[in-house]
Amino acid sequence: MPALLLNKNMTVPRFLYRNGWRGWHLMALPLLAILCVVATFDIWAEIARIAWMDEEHSHIFLAPLVAAWLVWVRRGRIQQCRPRLMWIGPIIVMAGWALLTYGYQFGIATFWYGGAVVALFGCVWSVVGVEVVAKFAPAFGVLVFMIPIPAIVRQPLAMELQRATAQATQMFLEIGGITVERSVNLLTINGTEVAIAEACNGMRMVFALILVSYAFAFGSPLRGPVRVLILLLSPLSALVCNVIRLIPLVWLHGYGTPATTEKFHEISAYVMVLVAYLLLLGVLRLMNWAMVPVKYFNLATD
Repeated sequence: MPALLLNKNMTVPRFLYRNGWRGWHLMALPLLAILCVVATFDIWAEIARIAWMDEEHSHIFLAPLVAAWLVWVRRGRIQQCRPRLMWIGPIIVMAGWALLTYGYQFGIATFWYGGAVVALFGCVWSVVGVEVVAKFAPAFGVLVFMIPIPAIVRQPLAMELQRATAQATQMFLEIGGITVERSVNLLTINGTEVAIAEACNGMRMVFALILVSYAFAFGSPLRGPVRVLILLLSPLSALVCNVIRLIPLVWLHGYGTPATTEKFHEISAYVMVLVAYLLLLGVLRLMNWAMVPVKYFNLATD
């Protein structure tokens, strides 16, 4: 029997065709998504501009990659899903449009951005139906990370992260025998003042590392409680990674050359993503060593 069946000039995999998927589903899904983005293009362009210009929002570019990864590891689930057109999809689209309109009229940027994201989600739901949304819920959850963090949330969090990071960095450098003085978020090493906000703002990494933790939690075959634990530990993981990055960075500010310091500053941010992933692997190995059950199904086939 052929692996593909022809339906309205579109090739549909046989296992999808048996579940009710047709060529028009495969055409309507990207078409509606594109139309939604075009209709709200100003918002998506602003989100992209913020992600490009502001390092604290650079994780927005990582969100679509994480969503694609979570869809890929759950690809086997599509065999259990039937497309079901429901009225809830268009209602979500209208709710998103109302939200962005309200945000625009009253100057609430988060509602403006969030409305575009909600409308895009509603367009996808309108085509694929509730079964697909339920089976691939973690991938849709990543859409939240595409909404820029409002200043009212970001600034207090950044201040607390900078204070905690400055304290931890000073402590570990002094343990290593290096004299460091601290005044709030300002470290002085070898006569050079290093402001933590300038050297390495914790917010530039925290949401990217939380997103990595999210991808790890839902991209691995883990039990529900273990996933919750990883998500709860993700802010701590971000803080630890930031301190690991800051220790050599602050030392370079005091004893290295400006060129070397700047180069390390640029490269270390990417390295910390790998460090965060390795930390999560270490947590799982520790739990396995402690005989805590963590795995329970195969994401690709369940």
